[in-house]
Amino acid sequence: MQSLLSDLRVRFLLAGGSAALLNWLVRFPFGLFLPYTTALIAAQAVGMAYGFIIYRNWAFRSSGERSVLAELRDFLAVNAAGAVVTIALAVAAKAGLLLLGIPATIAEGIAHAGGIAAGAVVNFLGHKHMTFRNRPSAR
Repeated sequence: MQSLLSDLRVRFLLAGGSAALLNWLVRFPFGLFLPYTTALIAAQAVGMAYGFIIYRNWAFRSSGERSVLAELRDFLAVNAAGAVVTIALAVAAKAGLLLLGIPATIAEGIAHAGGIAAGAVVNFLGHKHMTFRNRPSAR
């Protein structure tokens, strides 16, 4: 198990998966009082806050070579790109699923999950090559 956790991709999938799950789960209560797109944005913010902590301290194992502010700036830039992909895909997929007659609550959950998956690809590449670069364990 320890050798498995030494692999950056495995740590990213576990950390990112838990951040994505948190993002997905908190959208449901947000959706009770916010429009869908606004709930997506709020959920993305919660997932990002958690994600920065777990990526920096565990997944990419920050060595402290770069300042926290520089990493945070880059993290926000990468996550902004990932959020655009997540939200755009979720909104488009929801519309398509509704056209297929899928109930709104189910369509929203499925669409959001698909958006998160697409955004995760953007986040991995951005965090590996931008946010937490220059780390021996991230190569």
